[in-house]
Amino acid sequence: MTVFLIAAAMVGFGLALRLPARIVWVMLGTLWVAVMIVHLALPGDHALTRAIGGSFGHWLVAGGGVILILLYRAALSAIRARARPAPDAPARPGTFSPAELDRYARHIVLREVGGPGQKRLKGAKVLVVGAGGLGSPALLYLAAAGVGTIGVVDDDTVSSSNLQRQVIHTDARIGQPKVFSAEAAMKALNPFIDVRPYNRRLSAEDAAALFDEYDLVLDGSDNFDTRYMVNAACVAAGKPLISAAITQWEGQISIYDPAHGAPCYACIFPDRPADGLAPACAVAGVMGALPGVVGAMMAVEAIKEITGAGDVLRGRMLIYDALYAEARGISLKRNPDCAVCGSGVGPA
Repeated sequence: MTVFLIAAAMVGFGLALRLPARIVWVMLGTLWVAVMIVHLALPGDHALTRAIGGSFGHWLVAGGGVILILLYRAALSAIRARARPAPDAPARPGTFSPAELDRYARHIVLREVGGPGQKRLKGAKVLVVGAGGLGSPALLYLAAAGVGTIGVVDDDTVSSSNLQRQVIHTDARIGQPKVFSAEAAMKALNPFIDVRPYNRRLSAEDAAALFDEYDLVLDGSDNFDTRYMVNAACVAAGKPLISAAITQWEGQISIYDPAHGAPCYACIFPDRPADGLAPACAVAGVMGALPGVVGAMMAVEAIKEITGAGDVLRGRMLIYDALYAEARGISLKRNPDCAVCGSGVGPA
Protein backbone atom coordinates (compact mmCIF):
# COMPACT_ATOMS: atom_id res chain seq x y z
CA MET A 1 0.00 0.00 0.00
CA THR A 2 2.86 2.36 0.87
CA VAL A 3 4.41 1.98 -2.58
CA PHE A 4 1.11 2.73 -4.33
CA LEU A 5 0.62 5.86 -2.23
CA ILE A 6 4.10 7.05 -3.16
CA ALA A 7 3.41 6.29 -6.85
CA ALA A 8 0.10 8.19 -6.70
CA ALA A 9 1.89 11.14 -5.11
CA MET A 10 4.48 11.14 -7.92
CA VAL A 11 1.75 11.13 -10.58
CA GLY A 12 -0.10 13.94 -8.84
CA PHE A 13 3.12 15.92 -8.53
CA GLY A 14 3.79 15.48 -12.24
CA LEU A 15 0.28 16.57 -13.20
CA ALA A 16 0.42 19.62 -10.93
CA LEU A 17 3.71 20.77 -12.44
CA ARG A 18 2.66 19.70 -15.98
CA LEU A 19 5.76 17.57 -16.32
CA PRO A 20 6.23 15.58 -19.54
CA ALA A 21 4.88 12.04 -19.35
CA ARG A 22 8.33 10.55 -19.86
CA ILE A 23 9.61 12.24 -16.67
CA VAL A 24 6.69 10.84 -14.65
CA TRP A 25 7.45 7.38 -16.01
CA VAL A 26 11.13 7.80 -15.08
CA MET A 27 10.08 8.66 -11.52
CA LEU A 28 7.83 5.60 -11.31
CA GLY A 29 10.56 3.42 -12.80
CA THR A 30 13.03 4.68 -10.20
CA LEU A 31 10.55 3.81 -7.44
CA TRP A 32 10.13 0.30 -8.86
CA VAL A 33 13.91 -0.23 -9.02
CA ALA A 34 14.23 0.97 -5.41
CA VAL A 35 11.55 -1.53 -4.27
CA MET A 36 13.37 -4.33 -6.08
CA ILE A 37 16.68 -3.41 -4.40
CA VAL A 38 15.05 -3.37 -0.97
CA HIS A 39 13.63 -6.88 -1.50
CA LEU A 40 17.00 -8.13 -2.71
CA ALA A 41 19.07 -6.51 0.03
CA LEU A 42 16.86 -7.07 3.10
CA PRO A 43 15.35 -10.23 4.57
CA GLY A 44 11.64 -10.87 4.12
CA ASP A 45 10.84 -10.24 7.79
CA HIS A 46 12.50 -6.83 7.84
CA ALA A 47 10.18 -3.96 8.77
CA LEU A 48 10.85 -2.10 5.46
CA THR A 49 10.10 -5.11 3.28
CA ARG A 50 6.93 -5.77 5.24
CA ALA A 51 5.90 -2.10 4.80
CA ILE A 52 6.48 -2.34 1.05
CA GLY A 53 4.60 -5.63 0.79
CA GLY A 54 4.83 -8.41 -1.70
CA SER A 55 8.02 -10.19 -2.65
CA PHE A 56 10.82 -9.76 -5.17
CA GLY A 57 9.05 -12.12 -7.55
CA HIS A 58 5.73 -10.30 -7.29
CA TRP A 59 7.27 -6.92 -8.01
CA LEU A 60 9.38 -8.34 -10.85
CA VAL A 61 6.29 -9.74 -12.59
CA ALA A 62 4.30 -6.53 -12.02
CA GLY A 63 7.07 -4.29 -13.33
CA GLY A 64 7.76 -6.58 -16.26
CA GLY A 65 4.09 -6.51 -17.22
CA VAL A 66 4.02 -2.71 -17.22
CA ILE A 67 7.19 -2.62 -19.33
CA LEU A 68 5.69 -5.02 -21.88
CA ILE A 69 2.52 -2.90 -22.13
CA LEU A 70 4.57 0.27 -22.70
CA LEU A 71 6.70 -1.44 -25.36
CA TYR A 72 3.54 -2.69 -27.11
CA ARG A 73 2.01 0.80 -27.14
CA ALA A 74 5.24 2.32 -28.48
CA ALA A 75 5.46 -0.26 -31.27
CA LEU A 76 1.80 0.26 -32.17
CA SER A 77 2.27 4.04 -32.36
CA ALA A 78 5.31 3.60 -34.61
CA ILE A 79 3.37 1.32 -36.97
CA ARG A 80 0.46 3.76 -37.13
CA ALA A 81 2.82 6.67 -37.82
CA ARG A 82 4.33 4.80 -40.76
CA ALA A 83 0.96 3.71 -42.13
CA ARG A 84 -0.73 7.12 -41.85
CA PRO A 85 1.23 10.00 -43.50
CA ALA A 86 1.11 13.43 -41.97
CA PRO A 87 -1.58 15.73 -43.47
CA ASP A 88 1.01 17.82 -45.32
CA ALA A 89 3.24 14.90 -46.34
CA PRO A 90 3.69 14.56 -50.10
CA ALA A 91 1.52 11.86 -51.62
CA ARG A 92 2.80 9.05 -53.77
CA PRO A 93 2.78 9.83 -57.50
CA GLY A 94 -0.76 9.66 -58.86
CA THR A 95 -2.37 9.76 -55.41
CA PHE A 96 -3.62 12.52 -53.13
CA SER A 97 -2.52 13.27 -49.60
CA PRO A 98 -5.25 13.93 -46.99
CA ALA A 99 -4.45 17.65 -47.22
CA GLU A 100 -4.94 17.59 -51.00
CA LEU A 101 -8.24 15.74 -50.72
CA ASP A 102 -9.49 18.43 -48.36
CA ARG A 103 -8.13 21.21 -50.60
CA TYR A 104 -9.81 19.90 -53.75
CA ALA A 105 -13.03 18.68 -52.09
CA ARG A 106 -15.22 21.18 -53.96
CA HIS A 107 -13.90 19.87 -57.27
CA ILE A 108 -14.20 16.23 -56.27
CA VAL A 109 -17.89 16.57 -55.37
CA LEU A 110 -18.54 18.42 -58.64
CA ARG A 111 -20.14 15.87 -60.95
CA GLU A 112 -18.35 17.06 -64.08
CA VAL A 113 -14.90 16.90 -62.44
CA GLY A 114 -14.94 14.36 -59.62
CA GLY A 115 -11.98 12.31 -58.50
CA PRO A 116 -10.92 11.24 -62.02
CA GLY A 117 -10.97 14.85 -63.26
CA GLN A 118 -8.95 16.06 -60.30
CA LYS A 119 -6.44 13.30 -60.94
CA ARG A 120 -6.14 14.47 -64.56
CA LEU A 121 -5.51 18.01 -63.30
CA LYS A 122 -2.78 16.71 -61.00
CA GLY A 123 -1.11 14.93 -63.92
CA ALA A 124 -1.48 17.83 -66.38
CA LYS A 125 1.30 20.10 -67.61
CA VAL A 126 0.23 23.59 -68.67
CA LEU A 127 2.45 26.36 -70.03
CA VAL A 128 1.39 30.01 -69.68
CA VAL A 129 3.03 32.57 -71.95
CA GLY A 130 3.08 35.89 -70.13
CA ALA A 131 2.77 36.65 -66.41
CA GLY A 132 0.98 39.95 -66.94
CA GLY A 133 -2.66 40.98 -66.86
CA LEU A 134 -4.11 37.81 -68.38
CA GLY A 135 -1.46 35.46 -67.07
CA SER A 136 -1.89 36.64 -63.46
CA PRO A 137 -5.44 35.32 -62.81
CA ALA A 138 -4.94 32.35 -65.11
CA LEU A 139 -1.84 31.23 -63.19
CA LEU A 140 -3.46 31.74 -59.80
CA TYR A 141 -6.56 29.73 -60.70
CA LEU A 142 -4.57 26.95 -62.37
CA ALA A 143 -2.46 26.69 -59.23
CA ALA A 144 -5.53 26.73 -56.98
CA ALA A 145 -7.19 24.07 -59.13
CA GLY A 146 -4.27 21.70 -58.59
CA VAL A 147 -2.73 21.56 -62.07
CA GLY A 148 0.33 19.46 -61.29
CA THR A 149 2.94 21.24 -63.42
CA ILE A 150 2.65 24.87 -64.46
CA GLY A 151 5.27 26.58 -66.60
CA VAL A 152 5.39 30.35 -67.00
CA VAL A 153 7.57 32.21 -69.49
CA ASP A 154 8.15 35.96 -69.41
CA ASP A 155 11.22 38.20 -69.62
CA ASP A 156 9.72 41.28 -67.92
CA THR A 157 10.10 42.57 -64.37
CA VAL A 158 7.41 43.79 -62.01
CA SER A 159 6.76 47.54 -62.09
CA SER A 160 4.37 49.69 -60.12
CA SER A 161 2.24 50.34 -63.22
CA ASN A 162 1.55 46.59 -63.45
CA LEU A 163 -0.15 46.36 -60.08
CA GLN A 164 -3.40 48.01 -61.23
CA ARG A 165 -4.33 44.73 -62.97
CA GLN A 166 -1.57 42.11 -62.57
CA VAL A 167 -2.83 40.68 -59.30
CA ILE A 168 -0.27 37.88 -58.97
CA HIS A 169 2.43 40.44 -58.15
CA THR A 170 2.86 42.65 -55.08
CA ASP A 171 4.38 45.99 -54.24
CA ALA A 172 7.13 44.22 -52.32
CA ARG A 173 8.22 42.38 -55.48
CA ILE A 174 8.63 45.46 -57.71
CA GLY A 175 11.82 45.01 -59.74
CA GLN A 176 11.72 41.22 -59.46
CA PRO A 177 11.39 39.10 -62.62
CA LYS A 178 7.71 38.39 -63.15
CA VAL A 179 8.16 34.64 -63.46
CA PHE A 180 9.77 34.41 -60.00
CA SER A 181 7.15 36.72 -58.52
CA ALA A 182 4.46 34.51 -60.03
CA GLU A 183 6.20 31.38 -58.77
CA ALA A 184 6.25 32.74 -55.21
CA ALA A 185 2.54 33.57 -55.34
CA MET A 186 1.54 30.20 -56.79
CA LYS A 187 3.62 28.18 -54.33
CA ALA A 188 2.23 30.24 -51.45
CA LEU A 189 -1.27 29.44 -52.70
CA ASN A 190 -0.67 25.74 -53.36
CA PRO A 191 2.53 24.00 -52.19
CA PHE A 192 1.46 20.73 -53.85
CA ILE A 193 2.19 21.87 -57.42
CA ASP A 194 5.38 22.13 -59.46
CA VAL A 195 6.08 25.58 -60.92
CA ARG A 196 8.65 26.02 -63.69
CA PRO A 197 9.65 29.66 -64.30
CA TYR A 198 11.35 30.57 -67.59
CA ASN A 199 12.84 34.04 -67.23
CA ARG A 200 13.45 34.81 -70.88
CA ARG A 201 11.82 36.15 -74.02
CA LEU A 202 10.25 33.29 -75.91
CA SER A 203 11.79 32.64 -79.31
CA ALA A 204 10.59 30.39 -82.10
CA GLU A 205 13.49 28.00 -81.44
CA ASP A 206 12.73 27.83 -77.70
CA ALA A 207 9.00 27.43 -78.30
CA ALA A 208 9.41 24.34 -80.45
CA ALA A 209 11.32 22.47 -77.74
CA LEU A 210 9.43 23.92 -74.79
CA PHE A 211 5.92 23.18 -76.04
CA ASP A 212 6.75 19.48 -76.43
CA GLU A 213 6.99 19.27 -72.61
CA TYR A 214 3.42 20.51 -72.04
CA ASP A 215 -0.10 19.30 -72.77
CA LEU A 216 -1.72 22.69 -73.19
CA VAL A 217 -0.54 26.27 -73.84
CA LEU A 218 -2.19 29.49 -72.64
CA ASP A 219 -1.15 32.67 -74.42
CA GLY A 220 -1.64 35.88 -72.46
CA SER A 221 0.95 37.91 -74.34
CA ASP A 222 0.33 41.53 -75.29
CA ASN A 223 1.81 41.73 -78.79
CA PHE A 224 1.04 40.20 -82.17
CA ASP A 225 4.57 38.95 -82.84
CA THR A 226 4.39 36.64 -79.83
CA ARG A 227 0.83 35.55 -80.57
CA TYR A 228 1.68 34.50 -84.12
CA MET A 229 4.85 32.73 -82.96
CA VAL A 230 3.04 30.85 -80.18
CA ASN A 231 0.27 29.84 -82.58
CA ALA A 232 2.74 28.49 -85.16
CA ALA A 233 4.60 26.51 -82.49
CA CYS A 234 1.36 25.02 -81.12
CA VAL A 235 0.24 24.01 -84.62
CA ALA A 236 3.60 22.35 -85.27
CA ALA A 237 3.48 20.53 -81.93
CA GLY A 238 -0.21 19.60 -82.26
CA LYS A 239 -0.98 21.25 -78.92
CA PRO A 240 -4.24 23.10 -78.17
CA LEU A 241 -3.81 26.84 -77.60
CA ILE A 242 -6.02 28.96 -75.37
CA SER A 243 -5.43 32.52 -76.49
CA ALA A 244 -7.01 35.70 -75.21
CA ALA A 245 -6.58 39.42 -75.72
CA ILE A 246 -7.88 42.57 -74.04
CA THR A 247 -8.03 46.26 -74.72
CA GLN A 248 -9.74 49.08 -72.86
CA TRP A 249 -13.11 47.50 -71.86
CA GLU A 250 -13.26 44.49 -74.17
CA GLY A 251 -11.74 41.03 -74.19
CA GLN A 252 -11.86 37.94 -76.38
CA ILE A 253 -10.93 34.30 -75.90
CA SER A 254 -10.91 31.10 -77.95
CA ILE A 255 -9.23 27.69 -78.19
CA TYR A 256 -7.22 27.31 -81.38
CA ASP A 257 -6.65 23.65 -82.18
CA PRO A 258 -6.43 22.60 -85.85
CA ALA A 259 -5.31 19.11 -84.77
CA HIS A 260 -8.91 18.60 -83.62
CA GLY A 261 -10.76 20.46 -86.36
CA ALA A 262 -10.72 23.99 -84.95
CA PRO A 263 -9.02 26.92 -86.69
CA CYS A 264 -5.65 28.23 -85.63
CA TYR A 265 -5.07 31.83 -84.63
CA ALA A 266 -3.77 32.69 -88.10
CA CYS A 267 -6.97 31.36 -89.69
CA ILE A 268 -8.94 34.08 -87.88
CA PHE A 269 -6.30 36.81 -87.91
CA PRO A 270 -4.20 36.16 -91.03
CA ASP A 271 -2.73 39.66 -91.01
CA ARG A 272 -1.73 41.85 -88.13
CA PRO A 273 -3.85 45.02 -87.86
CA ALA A 274 -2.52 48.26 -89.24
CA ASP A 275 -0.69 50.57 -86.88
CA GLY A 276 -3.08 52.39 -84.58
CA LEU A 277 -6.02 50.01 -85.04
CA ALA A 278 -5.09 47.81 -82.08
CA PRO A 279 -3.00 49.95 -79.74
CA ALA A 280 -1.29 48.38 -76.74
CA CYS A 281 -2.77 48.79 -73.27
CA ALA A 282 -0.02 51.26 -72.40
CA VAL A 283 -1.39 53.53 -75.14
CA ALA A 284 -5.14 52.79 -75.13
CA GLY A 285 -5.51 51.95 -71.44
CA VAL A 286 -7.34 49.02 -69.88
CA MET A 287 -9.86 48.70 -67.07
CA GLY A 288 -8.06 46.94 -64.23
CA ALA A 289 -10.58 44.17 -63.51
CA LEU A 290 -11.04 43.22 -67.19
CA PRO A 291 -7.95 40.97 -67.43
CA GLY A 292 -9.13 39.33 -64.23
CA VAL A 293 -12.37 38.32 -65.91
CA VAL A 294 -10.82 37.16 -69.17
CA GLY A 295 -7.80 35.55 -67.49
CA ALA A 296 -10.13 33.58 -65.23
CA MET A 297 -11.99 32.46 -68.37
CA MET A 298 -8.68 31.13 -69.70
CA ALA A 299 -8.26 29.06 -66.54
CA VAL A 300 -11.86 27.82 -66.81
CA GLU A 301 -11.30 26.66 -70.39
CA ALA A 302 -8.02 25.00 -69.39
CA ILE A 303 -9.71 23.11 -66.54
CA LYS A 304 -12.52 21.99 -68.86
CA GLU A 305 -10.05 20.96 -71.55
CA ILE A 306 -8.05 18.85 -69.07
CA THR A 307 -10.99 17.24 -67.27
CA GLY A 308 -13.29 16.84 -70.26
CA ALA A 309 -16.08 18.79 -68.55
CA GLY A 310 -18.67 20.61 -70.65
CA ASP A 311 -18.03 22.24 -74.02
CA VAL A 312 -14.88 24.27 -74.55
CA LEU A 313 -14.40 27.22 -76.87
CA ARG A 314 -12.89 25.10 -79.64
CA GLY A 315 -14.14 26.60 -82.89
CA ARG A 316 -15.87 29.44 -81.06
CA MET A 317 -14.84 32.84 -79.78
CA LEU A 318 -16.29 34.54 -76.74
CA ILE A 319 -16.24 38.33 -76.76
CA TYR A 320 -16.85 40.16 -73.50
CA ASP A 321 -17.74 43.85 -73.34
CA ALA A 322 -17.30 44.99 -69.75
CA LEU A 323 -18.46 48.56 -70.40
CA TYR A 324 -21.95 47.47 -71.45
CA ALA A 325 -22.00 44.15 -69.56
CA GLU A 326 -22.49 42.08 -72.68
CA ALA A 327 -21.03 38.78 -73.85
CA ARG A 328 -21.51 37.20 -77.23
CA GLY A 329 -20.15 34.16 -78.99
CA ILE A 330 -19.27 33.70 -82.64
CA SER A 331 -18.45 30.55 -84.59
CA LEU A 332 -15.01 30.21 -86.15
CA LYS A 333 -14.05 28.17 -89.23
CA ARG A 334 -10.71 26.92 -90.44
CA ASN A 335 -9.19 28.60 -93.46
CA PRO A 336 -8.07 25.86 -95.89
CA ASP A 337 -5.57 28.32 -97.36
CA CYS A 338 -4.12 29.30 -93.98
CA ALA A 339 -0.37 29.79 -94.20
CA VAL A 340 0.13 28.08 -90.82
CA CYS A 341 -2.32 25.16 -90.64
CA GLY A 342 -3.62 24.98 -94.22
CA SER A 343 -1.37 22.01 -94.96
CA GLY A 344 -3.95 19.77 -93.27
CA VAL A 345 -3.03 19.46 -89.60
CA GLY A 346 -6.06 17.60 -88.28
CA PRO A 347 -9.38 17.33 -90.10
CA ALA A 348 -10.27 20.23 -92.38
